[in-house]
Amino acid sequence: MARMGGKKHLKRLVAPDFWPVLRKEYKWVVKPSPGPHPIERSIPLLILVRDILGYAETGREARKVIAEGHIKVDGKVRRNYKYPVGLMDVIEIVDTGETFRIVPVPVKFMMPVPISREEASFKLCRIENKTTVHGGNIQLNLHDGRNIIIKVADPANPEEDIYKTVGTVKISIPGQELLDYFPLEEGCTVIVIGGRNVGRVAKLVSISEGMRHYRKQVTLEDVRGGTFYTTLDKIMVIGRDKPEITLPEGAA
Repeated sequence: MARMGGKKHLKRLVAPDFWPVLRKEYKWVVKPSPGPHPIERSIPLLILVRDILGYAETGREARKVIAEGHIKVDGKVRRNYKYPVGLMDVIEIVDTGETFRIVPVPVKFMMPVPISREEASFKLCRIENKTTVHGGNIQLNLHDGRNIIIKVADPANPEEDIYKTVGTVKISIPGQELLDYFPLEEGCTVIVIGGRNVGRVAKLVSISEGMRHYRKQVTLEDVRGGTFYTTLDKIMVIGRDKPEITLPEGAA
């Protein structure tokens, strides 16, 4: 009989390239559980604790640290060592008070960057889709699997619906209250989240017309005045005139 469902194991040789694990020392590596981020764009909590942050030397120690509730993700204690941590997630070490945000880093793709306690109180999420739900209200589908309902007083004239796809919302964590909205428009500040320019921060100059919305070409300008190009699906708005989050060295 054929296998039903996906495999439960993951070999190190085929794990995402940005995971900092030795490929040939051991055969297997932790496979992330189904969650808010896909495998190719996430890091299992065990690898984050052991191999990146260095709070454990072995997998057994890392599982114990996680199971005892010492790690929070987006303000909630996560005890599953396979939990997938991804783009813009906020990590908090309960005992030390240290806080980190997972952001695109040049060359390394995605890594944690230390942030302040004040900054750890919010998160940026890209709007991937919008739907109309019961009562004419608007539901925003965000990149990390969250859904936020925008209450509409008059469905025939939804004045509250100012949100557009590929824009970014700023939400509080873990409360998920809408704090701000950054639309995708010329002059906004964006960060590249994929491709050869991953981690670079720039101003959006223009968006070319194309047949597929997410594959439109965008023109970007970095702080040095240099121009480069990528596609719409590989950028995320992180502010209007300046970034709203702490960035790693070399991001600009």
